Amino acid sequence: MHAMDSHAGWFLENVWIIPLVAAVSFLAILFVGKRLPERATAGIGILAVAICLVLSGGVAVQWIDRTNHPPEVGHATTGAGHGGTEEAPADEEGGHAPGALSAGESAAAPVVGAAEGEAHESVPPVVKELTWFQIGGIEFKAGTLTDGLTAMMLVVVSTISLLVHVYSREYLHGDVRFTHYYAFLSLFTASMLFYVVSSNTLQMLVGWELVGLCSFALIGHWWEDKSNSDAALKAFLTNRVGDTGLIVGVVVTFFAAGATSFGVLHLNEYALSPEANQTLLLVGGLCLFAGVTSKSGQFPLHTWLPDAMAGPTPVSALIHAATMVVAGVYLIARLYAVFFEGLNIQFNSINYIALIGAITVVGGAALAFVQHDLKKVLAYSTISQLGYMVMGLGVGAWTAGVFHLFTHAFFKAGLFLGAGSVSHAAHHTFDMRKMGGLRKHMPSTYRTFLICTAALMGIFPLAGFWSKDEVLAGAQQGQQQGYTLMLVMGVIGALLTAAYMTRAIYYTFFGEYRGEGHPHESPKIMTIPLWVLAFGGLTFGLLNLPKAFQIDGVIEYTTRFEHYVEPTFLFPEVEHPEFSLPLALVSTALALLGIALAYQYYWLERSPLKGLSARQPFTAGYTLLANKYYLDTLYTDIVVGTTKGPIARASYWVNQHVIDAVVDAAGAISVAVGRVVYRDIDQKVVDGLVNGSGAGAEESGEVLRHIQTGKVQQYGAILFAGAAVLAAVFVIAV
Repeated sequence: MHAMDSHAGWFLENVWIIPLVAAVSFLAILFVGKRLPERATAGIGILAVAICLVLSGGVAVQWIDRTNHPPEVGHATTGAGHGGTEEAPADEEGGHAPGALSAGESAAAPVVGAAEGEAHESVPPVVKELTWFQIGGIEFKAGTLTDGLTAMMLVVVSTISLLVHVYSREYLHGDVRFTHYYAFLSLFTASMLFYVVSSNTLQMLVGWELVGLCSFALIGHWWEDKSNSDAALKAFLTNRVGDTGLIVGVVVTFFAAGATSFGVLHLNEYALSPEANQTLLLVGGLCLFAGVTSKSGQFPLHTWLPDAMAGPTPVSALIHAATMVVAGVYLIARLYAVFFEGLNIQFNSINYIALIGAITVVGGAALAFVQHDLKKVLAYSTISQLGYMVMGLGVGAWTAGVFHLFTHAFFKAGLFLGAGSVSHAAHHTFDMRKMGGLRKHMPSTYRTFLICTAALMGIFPLAGFWSKDEVLAGAQQGQQQGYTLMLVMGVIGALLTAAYMTRAIYYTFFGEYRGEGHPHESPKIMTIPLWVLAFGGLTFGLLNLPKAFQIDGVIEYTTRFEHYVEPTFLFPEVEHPEFSLPLALVSTALALLGIALAYQYYWLERSPLKGLSARQPFTAGYTLLANKYYLDTLYTDIVVGTTKGPIARASYWVNQHVIDAVVDAAGAISVAVGRVVYRDIDQKVVDGLVNGSGAGAEESGEVLRHIQTGKVQQYGAILFAGAAVLAAVFVIAV
């Protein structure tokens, strides 16, 4: 055990406190929440998450300082237990494992992952681990790994969760399970925080499953409605399909790396080493990606995500912006070396991850066009944007994919909470056909929704423009070959995004109000979080301003997100795409074209598309989209239907012919045994003994009756005779 790294501050060393605070909040609300008023119950959760945010801010500040003043590489690389730290792992021959830096090696040395012409300093993460358990001589550890990616995720999860906690105070006011809701909201937050700070895949798997469990409880919050219960079960079971692959992937990578550790650093180190088995990395990476496919809503396991809108809207914002659905994206980013080397991202022009991400971009965006439920429009939008993140990681643009995760969390949470604000004021409906004209009644909700929508569309200079453009630039410039197909599908997705969101704004905020009641602006406890999130959607893209915008004395700090968040320790050699003005102009022009086409179609009602939409190819396409590519039909009617029926019939036959036969036979045997016991044992033996003892007692009584005459003189004579006999016995015996 080595001395503590002097550069690792208190927040970095004690990051485990952050999920613990949220977990304590869950227990406190669970045990005392029902005895408290709503304000106090919500206050426990809000206070706990506020503390988490403050601590996360401390982690981010100290990581920035650590990056600006890197420690010697020999410290804090794979630290273990009790505040101690250890050097980079050594191989069996005593030297350091491939890809690791030896103790004392200069931290300023260029490392893999440096951009062209720029040498990044190696900044090792802060890892704190204790032995969890031992099996077969192998130590399984539990601990925390803190680096720029961890710090970013902690800030995002804590911020969105805090705003959702505050917003829910009014949105869920008077709910029959208000305490239940806040308890699971705190546990949900604790699970995601635990997941992002985990130092090994086994521990990450625990957090991953806890997130899924909490989502099941929150999606089915109003379980009295069967559709809500069905949605919760669908989310749970669909994720179990992908999780099967995830578990296999965890096992494969464990044995691929020598069956010595589940550690994240160890797995990445193995993947980067010359001795790595390419086949095992490929199999392990694809199995891990199965979990990503379900959790992060990638085609074709995305079908649960729109149905998850059955839960309360604040839950939708939390699930779809900062927690559950980005867990899969985080998994790829955290184990990037495994995917990068396993799928040979550096030397390909197409790979499975990039392809699935691109298909999801276009497929999710197209489905948003046929939705009338505002939340489902945003749900399919989330699927499409998750496709951008996965595609960015798949084409080798690590920072671009993660940066889009960061910006998307804020503007998409703003859109979901904006939808909740609209519903709160419009007679609790999300059907856009029953809305309209709400911009006059809800100015704050309208303006924040418009800002977040523009960010989602990728309109300059909002956050979505910078992150989405960087993903497209990564696809264009690629690693060695360029990912042309991904680029084409990405720009098509930009066009579709602008069009379906323009449609949503038209139905919701323009025209005349078509719903019930009298709409009004939501209270400030709901609109203030909207403005906070709109501010993020408006400005946070500047945190990774491209180097092309560097202007000495005016704009000096560019690519800050890349500098502080992208790992430089045990990380593959990725290229960083340069800002492309032609590509930015094309993507912006396509977004504006999407807005113009939707404006013509819905506002002016004189679009050429009006005539085309009645023709057979378009009606067939609409039918395909309305039936969601028939995936639900495939899963529910064919896969489940063809197995559920035969299994049910087989179970019924077993019940009738096997289980019932066993029960009937057991009953018949019991009756036969009972008869034998009654006839032969009870009647003949037991009753015979009882009757015999009664008869003997009666005969004895008859004999004694002759002696018992009631005459005292006779009793005295008998007593005297007995005494005489006794005396004679004593005389003879003595």
